[in-house]
Amino acid sequence: MKKSIKTSLIVIALALVACLVSIVWLVSRPGDLDRPVAESASGTSEGTAFEVNVERPRMDRFLGGILPTSLEEKLIGGALRFNHASPGARIGSIATNRLELSADGWDLLIETDGEGRITQGTRLVFPMEIAEKNYSLRCRPADQANGFLRTTTLSGSNALEGTFLVELAKCENAETGKILDTEAGGNPGDAWPSSPLTLRGSFVGPAAPPLPEPKGDHP
Repeated sequence: MKKSIKTSLIVIALALVACLVSIVWLVSRPGDLDRPVAESASGTSEGTAFEVNVERPRMDRFLGGILPTSLEEKLIGGALRFNHASPGARIGSIATNRLELSADGWDLLIETDGEGRITQGTRLVFPMEIAEKNYSLRCRPADQANGFLRTTTLSGSNALEGTFLVELAKCENAETGKILDTEAGGNPGDAWPSSPLTLRGSFVGPAAPPLPEPKGDHP
């Protein structure tokens, strides 16, 4: 009897070790988005590359967001991202005060004013499943936007590389223009998301001619 219990404990311990090794491997395994975007650009014919990620609020994630994002995506899917290799990927323009990126189902515009602050013209349209329903969302920053768009000119060229981070606090159904609440699985009168989504990414590509400073919202 004691020998049987000891054997069972050994099997359980080995299983736990195997699970731990698998988790570490899944989290640490490199992927295409783990490479610097400038390195990714060196492998493209046009010398352009970008990656865009949308991070959901912790309480809107699986198990309250206790798992690392990379592990959560590998286990249950649901990654919200696109890059230069996505179907229909396109760079509209790259400038010090404006960034336009798109792909099938995705459309990103980031604008800053003359002092580098994110403007209300900034928005992201993207597909997402909420409460087992598929939506096309259009999200914008809060009235007092939090975030940045940073660019650097590459040595010996007119190309720009940079990074961005923007909090998207206001989302609506892109097809109906209605704020998401009960139709997205929330409580009556509660807008979704309850906490901002975090938009972050990086890019590299030829600079577009400078554009006039944005002066208002865009339709």
